Amino acid sequence: MRISGYRTLTTVQEWGRPVGDANGVFTDGVVSVPIIMVDTDEGITGVGLGPHVELDTIFAAIEGQDPRGVTALYDRMLRQTFKAGHAGAVFGTIGAFDTALWDIKAQAAGEPLWRLLGGRDRRVPAYASGLDIGLTDEELVSTYQVYAQRGLRAAKLKGGLDIERDLHRLTLVREVLTEAAHGSRPGLMLDVNEAWTRKQAVRHVCELERTLDLTWIEEPVRRWDAEGLAIVGRGIRASVATGENLTGLEQYRPLLAAGAVDIVQTAAVWGVSHFLRVSALAHAYDLPVSPIGTTPAGLLHAATSVPNHMASELQDLQPPLGVALDLHVEDGAFVLGNSPGLGITIDEDAITAFTRRSDAVPANGPHVRPEHAGRRLLAVAHHGAAHQRRPAP
Repeated sequence: MRISGYRTLTTVQEWGRPVGDANGVFTDGVVSVPIIMVDTDEGITGVGLGPHVELDTIFAAIEGQDPRGVTALYDRMLRQTFKAGHAGAVFGTIGAFDTALWDIKAQAAGEPLWRLLGGRDRRVPAYASGLDIGLTDEELVSTYQVYAQRGLRAAKLKGGLDIERDLHRLTLVREVLTEAAHGSRPGLMLDVNEAWTRKQAVRHVCELERTLDLTWIEEPVRRWDAEGLAIVGRGIRASVATGENLTGLEQYRPLLAAGAVDIVQTAAVWGVSHFLRVSALAHAYDLPVSPIGTTPAGLLHAATSVPNHMASELQDLQPPLGVALDLHVEDGAFVLGNSPGLGITIDEDAITAFTRRSDAVPANGPHVRPEHAGRRLLAVAHHGAAHQRRPAP
């Protein structure tokens, strides 16, 4: 079997409501989802979701190769981008190719990837994550009631702009999950997306912890600030979670050596091989791992095979337009199916026919760091990102 070519598509995730974080909000709830499809000379096609950056350069490392040698091919792709560097979106493109190769390998073996990787239980524990900073109280409650109906008993909220509002919103979601669980204590997490300084992080989390049992605080300071993350961790009771924006073991190593992270995260966009390597590194430090992503199918399969998986992020309950997944959510967990490979089916005609595009990158949104992030003297009680409503139809 040989890799014969690749194709790209771009579809959208339609949330039907505003989505975003402390850095900004997509008010129309439409987010682009880039797809890479890798073809073989035996008619098997693998699917990966991720950026379309330096595609031809990266593909040159795997073209004509046997896709079943995916681990070695992953390293070939890293070496192919050695001089300019493989961080950021380039790493995401490598991750998309890598995920597609794992998909091909499992399809060729006639097995779901979770079984090929040595997983035993197809159930992957999940927590709810609504990208919800742009929601009103009523919308927030309604959103998490839907998650609770699927058995989710832990939730991660977006915040960091107004600590009093964060406390209020966390309390609302705690009530929703507690009621659904008939009084059992839910798990509550807050993600501030690198919006604070070290001192702000300790002060704000300690304020929350006067009345809430916070499971973790996510990205309280900059992603690479090993010393700062460690300081925050020593000053609060909650765990510190980070890692979704780190690309390569070399970026994790200083954080782990400094004792700066309690929950090790990886993003689905960085690929399966990256997740497996990070999981092994975290396991050496007796730390749990937790995958992040809107459509994390590859990492869900991989999570079944590592000993230190804690819980995976569940964002939208619906897949992107034109994407079908052989999995479902019940009793607070993703349940993977038995389809060979990742169980992803792409309806290319539906994606191609879709006319409402989201290819243009908005000038603001969760992908753009605000000019004054980390330098706000006062809480932003009425910041636009926290109260934006979707425009009237």
